Parts: sequence; structure tokens; C-alpha cells
Amino acid sequence: MRFLGNVLATIVGLFVFCMIAFFGIIIIGLIAGGGEDTVTVKNNSVIELDLSKVTLDYAGKTNYKDFNYFEAHHDGVTDILNAIEVAKTDDNIKGISILNNQSRLGLAQSKAVRDKLEDFKKSGKFVYAYANYYTQGEYYLNSVADQVYLNPVGEVDFKGLASEIIYMKDLQEKSGVKFEVIRHGKYKSAVEPYLSQEMSPENREQMTVLLNSVWSTIVNDIAKSRKLSVIQLNAIANSLGARTPELALANKLIDKVAYEDEYHNAIRAKLKLAKDEKYNFVSVTDYAKTAASTVEDYSKKDIIAVIYAQGEILGGEGDVNVIGEGSIKRSLQDAREDKNVKAIVLRVNSPGGSALTSELIWREIEITKKSKPVVVSMGNYAASGGYYIAANADRIFAEPNTITGSIGVFGMLPNMNQLGKNIGINAEQVKTHNNASGYSIFEPIDENFKGFVLESIEKTYATFLQRVADGRKMTTEQVDAIAQGRVWTGIDAQKLGLVDEIGGLDAAIKHAAKLGKTTSYRTENFPEYEKSFEDLLANFTGIAMFKTKEQLLKEQLGEEGFQMLEQIKRIKSRKGIQAILPYEIEIR
Repeated sequence: MRFLGNVLATIVGLFVFCMIAFFGIIIIGLIAGGGEDTVTVKNNSVIELDLSKVTLDYAGKTNYKDFNYFEAHHDGVTDILNAIEVAKTDDNIKGISILNNQSRLGLAQSKAVRDKLEDFKKSGKFVYAYANYYTQGEYYLNSVADQVYLNPVGEVDFKGLASEIIYMKDLQEKSGVKFEVIRHGKYKSAVEPYLSQEMSPENREQMTVLLNSVWSTIVNDIAKSRKLSVIQLNAIANSLGARTPELALANKLIDKVAYEDEYHNAIRAKLKLAKDEKYNFVSVTDYAKTAASTVEDYSKKDIIAVIYAQGEILGGEGDVNVIGEGSIKRSLQDAREDKNVKAIVLRVNSPGGSALTSELIWREIEITKKSKPVVVSMGNYAASGGYYIAANADRIFAEPNTITGSIGVFGMLPNMNQLGKNIGINAEQVKTHNNASGYSIFEPIDENFKGFVLESIEKTYATFLQRVADGRKMTTEQVDAIAQGRVWTGIDAQKLGLVDEIGGLDAAIKHAAKLGKTTSYRTENFPEYEKSFEDLLANFTGIAMFKTKEQLLKEQLGEEGFQMLEQIKRIKSRKGIQAILPYEIEIR
């Protein structure tokens, strides 16, 4: 037995040694190759604007503190905008090609890229676009091009906007699984599908106003680029007047019906190359790595700190997909303690989340404002908790189609009492005090407990109103009149006083510099997320050692299945009272 034990211990020891050695080699390789390679851009080159893998404003910087390994990425929307800005004056870059771009950008992000392309064209360089098929969101971005091409058997999906919400009240009653909902705000429709089987008049009203406002921004931009009137574009949308290449061409939504090889020939002609000559191209994400080292002038001492708060507000350290108080508070503290930082821009792109975490971040902004100006730039969303952390800024900028507001809170508790009865489950409780048992998913909600939760909801809502009122120089009554959980676009929010100016991140940075009394400055991006050795290893799974969990799940479930799984995970991770946007809006 002792011999077998020694053999077993030796085998285990060898296994552990091999695993440590293996991961040690990986880590050494990561550290050795930590710097991103920049590309050499040849003369007469064209940037290929493929945004299929670009989703975040900020790609992130991570410090793996256990072994002093630092990692930075340059594939965020901000990096793409910087790349286009640098390309404008790069003699080697002659133009930009948007080729079968399958963009997943949000409304405000698409507008930011579109505006930057519009500015790029002023340099005299070209922007061409080609697709086998244009979704509505892709066409919005691509319509900025000098020449828009479409495959002879393709189409342009141009039909206006719609939103669909699934209602589940009857499903809950039939299944025996229901959600106990406690809320404040008549427009807080995040929970409406659990309370009703049809859309409320209030929700229909806000959705109609919201969609019309978003569509107005989209159609006005397209009208300007395509030299069409808004009336013409609305008529095309109503009649599906771009459903065939011939109709899209006749209605002037595109310039050419052609195959991809003919499109490349057109670019060669623009570059004054022969048809059999290859032209040089570089992907925009590769070019962004080069642009990252040239866009900032490090001889300038003054800094505008840009802190990115993106994703759902959940708490903890946070990362590029989740807002946590850890990384945001640390970034604010570092920025206000750095004498070279003259002002701070908080870039908010969030539908909201935890009310507690929102309050913690609000407090840190309140402290920071006493020593340095804080300006907010809103991205796709700055709603509910996202607006909570934005409301305290010295100045708020939003894109025309930023989804904002949603000032309201709710709590949602799953209840399986009826299901338990149906399948033979009975929960019995023993307690020392009246409220000791709290909430049980197998018992009907206790009215006393419900009263305490409602009290907490009302308190959180009152605090939310006060934070907004103080930040926006309004009374709580004025805020309450436009709150109640209702969402607005940036344009409507400005009219209501929730936003100061319509503009992108660049405009917010310029205003922050003005408040910081500097004209010669550079920007520095935050947060720098702190991760451990275990966080790094979490990306390695089984035999697919070099694939992330996200990649593996997408392969198995497909993109739509993966997004559904992510939504379920987000719902499960929500704790405490929520201040979150009622739904997701995506143009397809």
C-alpha cells in the first residue's frame, strides 16, 4: 500500500509539474509577445473597414498583477476613430473600402464612425462601399460612401424601425413559475412582460416616440449623403423600394449594381492601377495599432483623462464588458491625484444595473468634481443606472440617438409556489422572529416582506430623483415629471434638460480641456483593469486551450443562441434593486 501511495504521489507530482511548466511557457510567451505588432503601410494603400469584431468603445488595458504582465488592445471604436483620423493625413493611405461590412455597432457608435468617415472625405481621399446585402444598420453606415455598390442579386433592407417585446404573463400562470415585481415608474417596462399579456399604453407611447426620434436621425443623415429628401426616403421605406438592386439603384440608394471583382476594378481605377495589378490594403484594426502610437503627442504634459464606463453595472472590479466600482473608482482617484490631469471625461455606454454600485460611482464623481472638472460623453446608452452616474457631471454630451433617461427602479423576485404545488413540493419554515425567513421562492410573497422591499424601492427612487435634480439644477418634481422610467433619445433629452449638448466624444474632450484651462493636451484612457493569474487561466478550457469560453460557446450555440445565454446570465447576476434600461434596441 505504501509503494502504491508513493507511485501515486509521484504521478500526481509529475502531472502538477507538467501543468505548471506548460502554463509557465504560455505566460512567458504572452509576456514576451505582449506588445502588439504594428503593420508597415505600403504606398498607395487602402484601409479595409471591417467592423465585424468591433463592439466596444474601449478595448481595454489589463494588468495581471500576479506576474506583472500588462496587456493593451486597440480594436475598440475609439481606436477605429483614431485610425481614420490618422489616415486622413497619411500619404500612404489613398482611401477607405467598406467591403461586406457586418457591423455590430450600436446607434451612437455607428453615427460616430459615420461622422468620422464624412470628415475623412474632406481630405480629398475616397470612401467606397460594397455589400452582397445591406442590413438597415449597415446601410446607414455605408451610405456615407462616395460610391455605394450592391451585388446584382443582393438587396437593401430599408423599411423603417420596429420593436418587438415578448409578454409572458400567461406563460407564468400555466407553468407555475412567476416573477414577483415591485417597481416605481409607470414607464419601467423592463418588468411589464411579467405583469401583463399585452403592451401598456404608456409603453406604446414611449416606444413610438423613441423609434420616431431614432429614425429621424438616421434618415436625415442618409438624406444628406445621398442627396435625397426625407420625404423620398420615407416613401422608399414604406414601399420597400430597395428590395431589389434595380429598385435600390432607381431610387438612388446605391450608385452601382456590380460584382465584387468589378468593385475592386473600380478601386484600381481610382488608384490609377491596371486591372491585373494588385492594390495594397490594410485592415482598420491592424492600422489602428500603428495609429495608437502616433495619434498622441507625448511631449505634451497636460492630460485629459478619458474613463470608459461600459456595459451593465454589476459591481466588483469590472472589465471591458461590465462596470464595477473597483476599476472606475480607482481610475477617478488616479486622475484627480495626477497633477498633469487637467480634466476628466467619463464615457458612459450603459443600460444601467445595480443601484448600489451606481451610487458608489456617483459618490466618487462627487468627490472628484471638487478638484477637477468632470464631463460626460454618452454612447449608445446612458440609461437608468447609466444616467445615474452621468447626472452629476459639470457638462453632459450625447449623440442624437443616444438612449438615455429611464429614471426609475425595480425589484424582481422569482416565485415557484404554484409549480411546487403542481409537482408535489411543500416548503415549511421555522423561525425565531417575524421577518427572519425573508423570502422563499416556494412560498407566496409575504405582504410584510413586500412592504419592506417597496419601501426600499421608493427610497432608492427618491435618491435617484435627488441625484438628478442636484446634478441638473432642477427640482425633484421637475425630474419626476420626465422620469417614471421613461426613455428618451439624446435630442429629446436635451430639450428636457437631461443633456446639455449634442456631440460625440471629441466634443466632450474639447469642452473638458476648456474647463481644465488647457489648449495643449493629450488624452489618456482608463480604466486599467486588475486581474489575477486565475482570471488569465479562466480563458483556457480543456483541449481548446487557446480558445476563450466565449469563442467555444459561440461555436456551439451560434451568435443568436450565445446572445440569449448572455442575457440569461446577466439576469441571474443582478442582485438588489435595479436601475436598468427596460430593453435592448438594435437596428438590423
